[in-house]
Amino acid sequence: MASADGGAYSYSLTVFSPSGKLVQIEHALAAVSQGTTSLGIKGLKVSYSLPLAHAKSSAASNGIVIATEKKTSSILIDDSMIERVSTICPNIGIVYSGMGPDFRVLVTKARKSAQAYWKIYGEYPPTKVLTQEIATIMQQATHSGGVRPYGVSLLVAGWDVNRGPMLYQVDPSGSYWAWKASAIGKNMVNAKTFLEKRYNDDISLEDAIHTALLTLKEGFEGHMTEKTIDIGVITVPSEVELAAGKIEGTGRAKATFRKLSEEEVRDYLAM
Repeated sequence: MASADGGAYSYSLTVFSPSGKLVQIEHALAAVSQGTTSLGIKGLKVSYSLPLAHAKSSAASNGIVIATEKKTSSILIDDSMIERVSTICPNIGIVYSGMGPDFRVLVTKARKSAQAYWKIYGEYPPTKVLTQEIATIMQQATHSGGVRPYGVSLLVAGWDVNRGPMLYQVDPSGSYWAWKASAIGKNMVNAKTFLEKRYNDDISLEDAIHTALLTLKEGFEGHMTEKTIDIGVITVPSEVELAAGKIEGTGRAKATFRKLSEEEVRDYLAM
């Protein structure tokens, strides 16, 4: 049935309703709001386990955590094959809320874009560049006939030498913003309210991980375990680590994004 506001326009992607809305985009956002809760937190004061001689170089710097629920609809499903936090390239990770198949397509496109950038420039793309590329792909699906908007919102976390650690949110309309902390999915409103109360500019990465778990617990149904949570972290390399990457002849620093193992998640839940 057509919506009272959009009327017949609720079926059209390429035609604005009289109120100035593209109603199909609102339907896509509704699909996102039915997805699992995901969040991202930009933390400060990451400490490195380096020798005392390098203490000055290992001074505190920024990091980011992204986290989401990873629950299955049946105990018969092999949850080891479920991936809600994905690595795009060594310096960028991404998490979603909404339709899984749409996310899979966007991850593939993003990885191809990152590899194309590497072939041209000899380095992986800055976070903003890749976010713009993803946002453009999503926006193109809002003004083309015969397609529909992507039914996902994304949180993109990354690090590059120019801007440092950055956290972006991308919505089905193709809009994107930089955030200190954000949440998407079914418990988005409560999660953002919780983050607004807990977040501060001096939060450490360790505290950001704990805050992420506490935020997810607020709307989590059932028992939270290492198998029902997916977490990824961005850690910023020190000057020593950046130099070591070049000395090793790789031409680049070690990966700054990684997913936490189930053992690590279990340890954080036990704290």
